[in-house]
Amino acid sequence: MRILGVDPGFERVGIAILEKNAGKPFDKAQGKEQVVFSECFKTSVKLEFAERLNLIGEEIKNIIKKYKPEVLSIETLFLTTNQKTVMHVAEARGVIIYEAIKAGLKIFEASPPQIKIATTGYGRADKKQITRMVQMLVNMDKKEKKLDDELDAIAIALTAFAHIKRYPHI
Repeated sequence: MRILGVDPGFERVGIAILEKNAGKPFDKAQGKEQVVFSECFKTSVKLEFAERLNLIGEEIKNIIKKYKPEVLSIETLFLTTNQKTVMHVAEARGVIIYEAIKAGLKIFEASPPQIKIATTGYGRADKKQITRMVQMLVNMDKKEKKLDDELDAIAIALTAFAHIKRYPHI
């Protein structure tokens, strides 16, 4: 199974494709999820907001077409004091979910505490703890530097894998 993990935003969008690695017997990577692709997709502040949403939608559509995931795992919104930012992220989430539904993907939404529990076992884990666990839990090129947004997207996809193990009807 392939899962598209997305850390939504409008300036920076973390995107990752993970799949279950069957591996060979006695292989360290056996049973670990494999990072097939990850990126931090950026839009320019110089563009109109509507154009930025369009670029995000196009990028998600192209990734779905290329990597053919079955599930979109996306982070739910967390409350913040900046209402304008929250609204813009909500609109970006809408575009991402729309493209996933159009492509026939199942949708899995996870809150920040759910992501922390799935990756570290602790709902109040900090960024360093999550980053360290993500690097241990997945099979990926450790030499290749990943941006925070990419690591968040990987953690979001891992959360969907953990949920699917417990509730396979997703």
